Amino acid sequence: MRALLQRVSRASVSVEGAVVGEIGQGLLILACATDGDTSETVPPLARKIAKLRIFADESGKMNRSLLAVGGAALVVSQFTLAAVTRSGNRPGFSGAAAPELAESLYLQLAHELSQMAIPVATGRFGANMQVSLLNDGPVTIWLDTNAP
Repeated sequence: MRALLQRVSRASVSVEGAVVGEIGQGLLILACATDGDTSETVPPLARKIAKLRIFADESGKMNRSLLAVGGAALVVSQFTLAAVTRSGNRPGFSGAAAPELAESLYLQLAHELSQMAIPVATGRFGANMQVSLLNDGPVTIWLDTNAP
């Protein structure tokens, strides 16, 4: 599973002009299930996201986690993180998980984070979404459970 984390001061996601999810300080998490991902892939990823020390401490060093700062998570499905661009100019998405599995894993990620007492908002799976954010830092981190 792939996740692109953006540390934000605030973020929201809208569908057809209506806000469906929004957070204050925390992480915007763009998530993509890929071939081979299972329900067992998600808990370690959720723990990594929750405990990753990318928020500033009193000295301004990235030394605090989402849990430590009491931040929220906005989880948005984004199958385009599975893009393959090796040949040609049109990306391919054959590495993305099938929609039914992808939706299940995306919802599981949101649930796992909420079980750690992290306030969670989500986008709408499969919808054309508009995401707005105020990136804090900017800090953007790429996680891939299948990376070597």
